[in-house]
Amino acid sequence: MENYYLAVDIGASSGQHILGHLENGQMVLEEIYRFENGMDRQGGKLLWDTNRLFAEIVNGMKMCRQLNKIPVSMSIDTWAVDYLLLDEKNQVLGDTYGYRDGRTTGMDAEVYKFISEQDLYKRTGIQKQMFNTIYQLMAVKRQTPELLEKAKTFLMLPDYFQFLLTGRKVSEYTNATSTQLVSPGTKQWDKELIRLLGFPEDIFLPLKMPGTDVGELSGEIQAQTGFNCRVTLCASHDTASAVMAMPLLEGEGLYISSGTWSLMGVEAERADCREVSRQGNFTNEGGYDYRFRYLKNIMGLWMIQSVRHEQKDAYSFAQLCEMAAECRDFPSRVDVNDDVFLAPDSMTEAIQEYCRKTEQTVPVTTGEIAAVIYQSLADCYGKTAVQLQENTGRTYNGIFVIGGGSNAAYLNQLTADAAGMDVWAGPGEATAVGNLMAQMIRNKELKDLAQARKSVADSFRISHYQPKENR
Repeated sequence: MENYYLAVDIGASSGQHILGHLENGQMVLEEIYRFENGMDRQGGKLLWDTNRLFAEIVNGMKMCRQLNKIPVSMSIDTWAVDYLLLDEKNQVLGDTYGYRDGRTTGMDAEVYKFISEQDLYKRTGIQKQMFNTIYQLMAVKRQTPELLEKAKTFLMLPDYFQFLLTGRKVSEYTNATSTQLVSPGTKQWDKELIRLLGFPEDIFLPLKMPGTDVGELSGEIQAQTGFNCRVTLCASHDTASAVMAMPLLEGEGLYISSGTWSLMGVEAERADCREVSRQGNFTNEGGYDYRFRYLKNIMGLWMIQSVRHEQKDAYSFAQLCEMAAECRDFPSRVDVNDDVFLAPDSMTEAIQEYCRKTEQTVPVTTGEIAAVIYQSLADCYGKTAVQLQENTGRTYNGIFVIGGGSNAAYLNQLTADAAGMDVWAGPGEATAVGNLMAQMIRNKELKDLAQARKSVADSFRISHYQPKENR
């Protein structure tokens, strides 16, 4: 009888429950539940509805009982940087902001009153992004200080949801590193930095590694779902889980975790906190088994997702790729990392205005807009590949594209051409696969990360794209 494991994978635009098990060393996945997600605009704020999200988590869990496939364990992963503060009665304090909210504007200057940008990078190795938790917490300190005064516990979103499932508060390492408050040396909260910034240090719990058990489901949750199981920490930052699912052994190539965001980098044993990395806007996020994900955040498929929504979802992503290919000779490019594309009222208009300001041909049709996005992304990937090789002093032969973007064949080919490297694409459900891998390793069905990655290579279709000079 198979051991089932449940991965609850929540992204910024949707969430899913995936059951996984092993058959003859191969991973078998079954999606049993899916739900929509997104930030709500309320009173000029961008907020997460955590009550609705938790209700969806429980609704998906109920499907396990209906299918009579009870997992031995489950784990939750989400995007990074967003968090909650709990009071002494474990009630949420204030609003749960989404990372695209504008309240952090100017908070970098506030942080740098206490520590310089250069010294902050030396301490944490995390790239500056205005939505990083450090700037969000500074916004709380400046705008609603009473919340920090009342706070008793700080939890990242997956930690909070798993607390609601079990009644136990446990903070997971990989997601915590995205806060820009963790030391890459100790792999724990940098309490000296936290004190320097004037944040209450006692609200931060000791950090635990993926594979750590949180606990069993509470009686209340068991009554709702109809079963009990163990809750285990995965690499709860979705990118950390996705990188676990690279289909070959580590050290063999670059990766792009391709979804709403594109995270492009390498797996490293040590953080690179040099000034050249800071200047290049590279980050050193925590990974499974204390590896570091030395990578750059790139805007990613958020741009094409936004354009698609503006078209009332009239086209599939495959159709958008086809339309872009038909307009492959359209000449204009944009800097996909420009802040104007972070949360515009209209992505289409933002792209057009960028081209207008930079005196390029302004795209008009949907195909032209899609061509600008895909070709600009590929150009950014190519430039980032050069930077990664220069910074690490290594030469890489290929790029592993993992996550939902691995299905974008047109973009994968553009990437191979732009980087001059072979591209291997898949698995598409990399984050959920990595989530399941951590649980299976904890349960000793897989020996270690190397064996788990071999299982991924054997289990899923991996597509291969060659650069034009090799075709």
